[in-house]
Amino acid sequence: MHPTSSSRAGTRTAFIGGGNMARSLIGGLIRNGAPANSIAVSEPNADLRAALARDFSIAPHADNAAAAQAADVLVLAVKPQVMKTVCAGLRAIAQASKPLIVSIAAGIRIDQLDTWLGGNLPIVRCMPNTPALIGAGAAGLCANATCTTPQRALAQDILSAAGLAVWIAGEKQMDTVTAISGSGPAYFFLLVEALEKAAVAQGLPREAARELATQTCLGAGRMLREDGAAPAELRRRVTSPNGTTQAALESFEGDGFERIVARAVAAATRRGVELSSELDR
Repeated sequence: MHPTSSSRAGTRTAFIGGGNMARSLIGGLIRNGAPANSIAVSEPNADLRAALARDFSIAPHADNAAAAQAADVLVLAVKPQVMKTVCAGLRAIAQASKPLIVSIAAGIRIDQLDTWLGGNLPIVRCMPNTPALIGAGAAGLCANATCTTPQRALAQDILSAAGLAVWIAGEKQMDTVTAISGSGPAYFFLLVEALEKAAVAQGLPREAARELATQTCLGAGRMLREDGAAPAELRRRVTSPNGTTQAALESFEGDGFERIVARAVAAATRRGVELSSELDR
């Protein structure tokens, strides 16, 4: 679906928080045909507010309640640490109009949001990632039982405006989604950094090393999306017996590459659980 579909017809959306992720979603909605006058944003930073109004012709507000007043959908795009306070300020409006709540805050559970906003609200918890800034995001979504099918479609429209949006059956899996797609771009950037450093150590000029590593990873990612074969199959196609690729892969295996990745993802998942637990105190 796209924002021009019947699921968004006449829908008023308010973004609470106007940072990078909100900007990417607003930009995606506008590009896909959402009317600018159907979108409002609240942002305490005057420069960010001015930039959003200038770039997208949407209604900017310094006050959260003012932005949310007439909204059918509230997209909560603030930092997890301030979410409880923000929800307290929106509670009366949320209870009066029962809008769809879409949260993109890492580690904040649906039951926490529902409690802070007064209860009995349709809530979708999402985890987008920073490539949404260029329309290439990957987001996981899960909804509570209060969400209707049209409301789920609305949430998907908003997130898919900036990339891929995938529904996750159980909320407990959202911390793993955060560890994979939310934090995942940093792992990728770390790999490119390591490739660049390794190539420079072997005598390649830094600029050439970075360009080759970046384009190689971009091309490999496109092959994964466009070829349709499993990653293991694509890896096998590149790996000639006793060749250079096999030598590198054997070195990775000897250093426990899969275990390193598994431990990193487990650590990120645990931290997501801890973040929500900290806000229960």
